[in-house]
Amino acid sequence: MKLLGDTPLTIFDLAAIVNASDPIGLSEKAYGRVDAARKIVDAFAEGEQPIYGLNTGLGGNLGYRISPEDIRAFQEQLIRGRNIGVGEPLPEPLCRAALLARIIGIGSGGAGISRATLALLIEMFNRGLTPVIPARGTISAADLGLSAHIGGVLIGRAEAWFDGERLPGGEALRRAGLSPAKLEPKDGLAMCNSSAPSIGHVAMTLVDLGDTLACAAAAAALSYQGYGANPTIFDARINAARPAVFQREAGAMFRALLAESSIYENPGKIQDAVSFRCLAPLFGSTFGAFAQARQEVEVEINGATDTPLVLIEDEVMLSAPNFQTQSLALAIDTLRISLAHLAAAGAHRIMKLMNPTLSGLPKYLSPIGGASAGYVPMQKTTAGLHAEIRHAAAPATLDALPVSDTVEDCAPLTLLAVRKLAEQLVSFKLLVAVEATVAAQAIDLREGLRLSSPSGALHRSIRDVLPMLETDRETGLDVMAVADVLDDRKVTSDILASIAAVGLPIVPAS
Repeated sequence: MKLLGDTPLTIFDLAAIVNASDPIGLSEKAYGRVDAARKIVDAFAEGEQPIYGLNTGLGGNLGYRISPEDIRAFQEQLIRGRNIGVGEPLPEPLCRAALLARIIGIGSGGAGISRATLALLIEMFNRGLTPVIPARGTISAADLGLSAHIGGVLIGRAEAWFDGERLPGGEALRRAGLSPAKLEPKDGLAMCNSSAPSIGHVAMTLVDLGDTLACAAAAAALSYQGYGANPTIFDARINAARPAVFQREAGAMFRALLAESSIYENPGKIQDAVSFRCLAPLFGSTFGAFAQARQEVEVEINGATDTPLVLIEDEVMLSAPNFQTQSLALAIDTLRISLAHLAAAGAHRIMKLMNPTLSGLPKYLSPIGGASAGYVPMQKTTAGLHAEIRHAAAPATLDALPVSDTVEDCAPLTLLAVRKLAEQLVSFKLLVAVEATVAAQAIDLREGLRLSSPSGALHRSIRDVLPMLETDRETGLDVMAVADVLDDRKVTSDILASIAAVGLPIVPAS
């Protein structure tokens, strides 16, 4: 059993738990925090002091006082009234990540949830029962209306996946051998007042993106060798002279990816186009944006985001602003913009590899020439994918309408920012596959080229599923075959292993 609550978790830890089938639990230290916070909640529930969401209404109903005898019933009413998600749900693994994120957050002690309700959440996770969480219906001033769908399953409502079926919450609980929760004071609010859907979604997306960035670097290294670009630009002294964010590490990464390639023996050009020459600052800036996003989401995974927040040492409950995930939303917006720059450079490399004047290779990388299209029709696909990536880079966090009688008049729209990243990543992965496909063809056409070890392994993996292009064929199928190669965990792991020593944020710390 994986015990949570003693040490902070990374995005890689969270993803590993979601992808594994091992049960989870909380450590004794975490349960001590939960129990201490619960005593404080119980004391305030019996008192006269107004506490937001415990004995008062929410939002614009803040002025309404709830009598002690109605507090328990209000917790269920609170959940039911805030199941406001609409549209298609988030994929099941992301919903499972959201459930796990909420369990971890509760373990910090700030929620003040009852032991019985927490135990049911843990059992749901361990038995493979996953709340169905719609993708739309939040402005991320906490994901109140989406987190309520987790709470809905707790009380036997909403919907859940179990054993491959999408079921009413009550039926899913019954099939899993569980019974609906009987909520105690604050339990309902503790379920709703959470950013768990955003946190789970972004953690899983960043782990996926990290693997894709490693593949993107490997594809760029293939292009570099196929183009015959000058590798001296990655000299450590150059990148140390102006050490922009992660530029030195990116330079070291490309030195590792290109080590012992024959392009070092006789550099053909003094310098190359910027899309080749500036790979270190281009990837470095993206790694920097990734690192900032990772830092922000790991703060959210391990932090106490509830309001009112239970402060155990002082035995108080105070309204808190920790539900506002503005820093995370802005970091994700920045990351998407960075990916658009990286994609543009990749698109330019693809085009240049097909230009005989620039590459010295056959026109359109066709070995037979004449009327042969070679890979030139794939330039349209490249341009279309680049347009999608650039469109997804537009900021998500610029505006949110005020709601709840304008009490909630600012919101970060974090989940929208994350959803846009996930959509952008689909197009970015395909663009990386295009570059790897075209670069592999360029390498086959460049006589006397000796590849670096990492590039040689990737080239062989591509050629295992895709022969060199001789006569014209369906190159869209070529790209999809290469996309499957880059999605292969062994291929990705080999690429990551070749750059693990560099110290990049896309790789878990050893």
